[in-house]
Amino acid sequence: MPRLAARTGRAKPSAIMVIADTARQLKAEGKDVVNFSIGVPNFLPGDHVYAAVREWMPRDSGGYGSNRGAPALLDAIVAHFKDSGLDGYTRANVTVGIGAKQVLYNLCEALLDEGDEIVFPSPYWTSYVDIAEILGAKVTILPCPPEQRYKLTPAQLDKALQSNPKVFLFNNPSNPTGMVYSRDEVKALADVLVKHPNTWIITDDIYNRLVFDGIGYHNVVQFRPELRERTFIMDSLSKTYGMPGWRVGFVAGPEAGVKALVTLNSNHITCLPEITEAAAFAALTGPQDIPATKCEELSKRRDEVVNALVSIPGVKCPRPQGAFYAFPDISVAFGKSHNGKPIENDIDFCKALLEDKFVATVPGSAFGEPRSLRISYTCAPAQLQKGLDRIKQFFAELSGEEVQRARAVGA
Repeated sequence: MPRLAARTGRAKPSAIMVIADTARQLKAEGKDVVNFSIGVPNFLPGDHVYAAVREWMPRDSGGYGSNRGAPALLDAIVAHFKDSGLDGYTRANVTVGIGAKQVLYNLCEALLDEGDEIVFPSPYWTSYVDIAEILGAKVTILPCPPEQRYKLTPAQLDKALQSNPKVFLFNNPSNPTGMVYSRDEVKALADVLVKHPNTWIITDDIYNRLVFDGIGYHNVVQFRPELRERTFIMDSLSKTYGMPGWRVGFVAGPEAGVKALVTLNSNHITCLPEITEAAAFAALTGPQDIPATKCEELSKRRDEVVNALVSIPGVKCPRPQGAFYAFPDISVAFGKSHNGKPIENDIDFCKALLEDKFVATVPGSAFGEPRSLRISYTCAPAQLQKGLDRIKQFFAELSGEEVQRARAVGA
């Protein structure tokens, strides 16, 4: 039998989807599962999106569209970037993809030859490593522990770029931590990037409309326009507009680079479906009240989650300021047990929490930080409270001297 390509051995199933599938299976068995594992917004797009689809259906050609994207959609994407403070792009600077993940894969395929180096901070979104390894790139990870609020420092970045890596990948707001870099923090990183002209920059900004506390969204290009010619800015409809299943991602970047992505589209996906493009156009150009309302709702849920987590003795949780994730350090539980099950690491913790309390979370090691876990807090308020109560109960039932001492100090 012929053998598979070597790259298939480097491909790994998504750790997030493995947990989510287990949670779905338990729920199908009748278990009362609270699912904090998968990063979906849990709201639907506005009625105007569905109205646009219904209006388009009689006019659907059934044919292929543009590899780059429909002209009207491209104009809407350019306007969207302008509204985000990123002016000066044209149709020639943007293209679409089947979700941001496919856009990222195309970008890595366009920029990275086998053996090239890609650098990014941890915690990171799981697919960053997976995509780079499939393509045979060298991955360099810059650890950003909870002690530095999961944020990359300019000094770390400057040191990492001394080796002239081919690509620097930066996610703001962050999945999995929910952390948002302030204006001054983004400017400081931009000042470092200018000093290293041999490195491409990818910014994953798909949560840019879900920012709390008035901190605002910022991109390195805003502070150092000279970075525009080597920066690709990724965005998506999935999180902001409640449209993850519609699979619409897009990117802005230098014209030559985007042209290469369009060529890859012609070989990978051909085009987005016309009806999907109609929905995307409606989302981008129609009323923006849903993203604004949901952002306000999510900030309140953030407060509920963080307050519950930090009330647990020994648990630390830097306060997220965007997206819809919390990323607590739960390492105080390591070396203990629950119902006789030893908890030596984050994987043991999440497994026991799911089996004993039916709360699904994702181990932090999937994101490069094994002391933590990720909580996605977009579920209904009653489910959210139930899940948080179960987590607190789980900690209260842990056995082990260190945990008991932490409880005593917390008391």
